[in-house]
Amino acid sequence: MKLFVDLSRFVPATLLFMRLMIGAIFISSGWSHTTHAEERAKSIGMSKGFTLFLGVAEVAGGLGVVFGVFTQLAALGLILVMLGAIYKKIAVWHTGFWGENESGWHYDLMLVIMNLVIIATNGGPYVLTK
Repeated sequence: MKLFVDLSRFVPATLLFMRLMIGAIFISSGWSHTTHAEERAKSIGMSKGFTLFLGVAEVAGGLGVVFGVFTQLAALGLILVMLGAIYKKIAVWHTGFWGENESGWHYDLMLVIMNLVIIATNGGPYVLTK
């Protein structure tokens, strides 16, 4: 029994919306890391230089995913950023999956999976480079 009509025709648009959401998250986070590097460095326990690097990587990856330029490479870079965040939360801060006050690593894992979808589909047909 088919519960819904065939919605596969919406896959290109939904992949674009997902890319826009990923971009909004990473561009805003990266912007915060670059414009408030010293403050952000203290909050994440990293050096100012590494925090600047992280911010630039997030902005570049976010822009790549949004515009579909080197989409798979950009998504892979964002996955590496999130795996680093997950590692820090688990191994250093000893944060659980759900964490406290929404600071767990469930959100980070969701972004990893979303970027895996982007890698598997190359972001869909609405990309600038194939």
